[in-house]
Amino acid sequence: WSLEDGLNRVLGLGLGCVRLTEADYLCSHLTEGPHRVVAHFYARQLTLEELHTIEISAVHSRDHGMEVMGMVRVPLYTQKDRMGGLPNFLANSFVGTAKFQLLFALKILNMVPEEKLAEAVAATQRPKKAAIDHAGGAA
Repeated sequence: WSLEDGLNRVLGLGLGCVRLTEADYLCSHLTEGPHRVVAHFYARQLTLEELHTIEISAVHSRDHGMEVMGMVRVPLYTQKDRMGGLPNFLANSFVGTAKFQLLFALKILNMVPEEKLAEAVAATQRPKKAAIDHAGGAA
C-alpha cells in the first residue's frame, strides 16, 4: 500500500469524493519532542463544483464533529488596515506544523505574492497594541 492509498481510504470516510495522487504531494514534516509525528501535506486544485461537493460531504460525514471538522477557506487577501483577511487568519492557533505547511503551500503554489505573504506574517508578529494604535490612526 502506498501513502496515497491510506490517505484516500481515510478521505473516503470523511469526504468520499476526492482522490489524491503522488502528484498532489507537497512535503512532509517531523515534529520533535516526546510525541514525534510525521505530517504529510498534499494540495490539489479543485473546480468550484468539486469544492462544493467536498464541503457538503464533510458536513454529512458520519465522523463530522469528531474526526471531520469541516472545511476552512483561507482568505488570500489583506484588508486596508493590514490586519484583516490573511494576517488575521494567521494570528489563530494552528496544530502541529499546519501553519508552516499552509505558508509553504501559498508560497510554492504562487497563491499569494511572496511580498504580500511576508507582510501578512509580519503583521501577526507585531504587538497587539501597535496594531490597535495603527487601526485607530487609520480611522
